[in-house]
Amino acid sequence: MAAIPYVLRTPRLLLRCWNPEDAIMVQPVIEANVEHLSPWMPWVLDEPVPLEEKAALLRRFRAAFDRDEDYVYGMLSPDGERVLGGCGLHKRVGPKGIEIGYWIDKDHLRQGLATEATAILTRVAMETMEVDRVELHIDPENSASQGVPRKLGFQYEGVLKRRFPVGDSMRDTGMWSLFRADYAGSPVRAKAHALGLEAYDLLGRRMDWSR
Repeated sequence: MAAIPYVLRTPRLLLRCWNPEDAIMVQPVIEANVEHLSPWMPWVLDEPVPLEEKAALLRRFRAAFDRDEDYVYGMLSPDGERVLGGCGLHKRVGPKGIEIGYWIDKDHLRQGLATEATAILTRVAMETMEVDRVELHIDPENSASQGVPRKLGFQYEGVLKRRFPVGDSMRDTGMWSLFRADYAGSPVRAKAHALGLEAYDLLGRRMDWSR
């Protein structure tokens, strides 16, 4: 497996590994999005949390990234000054698979940011990781979010019943997937390669694969 980029940049998005000091920037955004995100994101049910807890969480994200266990990125404006959302590559769907997750700040919806971030992360998964498939798990009632994998050429496999914990209940989740054999001719690859994507490693060096 090649090194996973710590920073990914397009003309309108900056994805980078979270750091603990980002808690000051991300905390008010999360607080402002509790109502917007709580129907779909189980972790939001515990929000808001104290700033120190948020910093500790981002520290764990960074540690997991450094250990190649899980890759959570902040989704920021190009100048890095505004939090637009978050996304990640998650090793929780079994051998040879990776799951992409994302959330978008309510003030930046319907701008194609989730689609762009998903295209970027799919390229990272397919071109730097030894995976055979990329998955997105989306609540069947979240019609807006289902448009992301549909536009990018992911295939809808159906509904997994009572698989997604939200509070004390288990919710259904819709399963979307893209297999390595289908990546070369897929809309997601075409979009990712048209974004002018740049990728940088831990030391801030541009990575050859992104050229």
